[in-house]
Amino acid sequence: MGDVAMAVPIIRLVIAQHPKLKISILTKPAYVEIFREFTQANIIALDKKKYKGLLGLIKLFNELRALDIDSVIDLHNVLRTKFLKVLWGNNFYQIKKGRGEKKQLVNGKIFYQLKSTHQRYLETFNCLGLNLSLSHHKFPQKKDRNKLKLIRSNNLTSKIIGIAPFAKHKAKTYSLEKTSRLIERLSINNTILLFGGGAEEIAKLDEISENNKNTINLAQDLSFSSQLDYISTLDLMISMDSANGHLAAMYGVKVLTIWGVTHPYAGFTPFSQPITNSITVDRNEFPKIPTSIYGDKCPKVYENAINSISVEEIVKKAEEIC
Repeated sequence: MGDVAMAVPIIRLVIAQHPKLKISILTKPAYVEIFREFTQANIIALDKKKYKGLLGLIKLFNELRALDIDSVIDLHNVLRTKFLKVLWGNNFYQIKKGRGEKKQLVNGKIFYQLKSTHQRYLETFNCLGLNLSLSHHKFPQKKDRNKLKLIRSNNLTSKIIGIAPFAKHKAKTYSLEKTSRLIERLSINNTILLFGGGAEEIAKLDEISENNKNTINLAQDLSFSSQLDYISTLDLMISMDSANGHLAAMYGVKVLTIWGVTHPYAGFTPFSQPITNSITVDRNEFPKIPTSIYGDKCPKVYENAINSISVEEIVKKAEEIC
């Protein structure tokens, strides 16, 4: 989901600078709400089950051709879209992911900031001659959070910090014990809104919210669209290297990211956030970081590297940003 959210600022640029351009956005049904601000675009919810195998891709190709699409921008660049490109022919532009550089970063041959994913997305769109520049980006007007039910009913006047303590992989996830301590500290002077996903995560967030004042678990009862409403009005989002940081950043919210075995140098820092808003593991102690680009691979002794980051360091940085 994070890579999808990272596309939003770039599509926003395209529409702002080329308002007469007709745009169709092909995405998973679960991600449609991420693009809800683009009312002038044709958002297509693609059920992958209907397009399985080569015959399914040919079916998808024919359906896309029927929409009179002149050019395709592929921000995914995987095997399925490579086959679509073969079918499509000209005017099919794919993101250059920089796989070679990222492999060198993981292998320890280089260690410096690679091109951001946002810049890679922008360059892909510029293959159409759009002449986009990130310097021209403007965030949409923020919602009035006092109109949001939970904020209004609880008369929340303090600063509101979102915390999304989970990630897809264990080595990217701060421990529950340390997360609880972090929330305990920050909830003294702030309201904390908790964000998460599945049933197991929701149960853990329920326990945390019940044991801390000024803490509300939004993961259980709100739709994804409603959660986006609350995310868009936060004073700060604290997240792992995961989707919620990107969801907040696409609205111009300040984001503090906690990194385990991945590293911001791979180009996945949330949009428009300074590198100083990223807290990383000490590479003197864990020199092989980043052990992978997505956090799915790491030596056993690195699985808990993220927990070498102290609660105090995160609290100090959050107070500095907020």
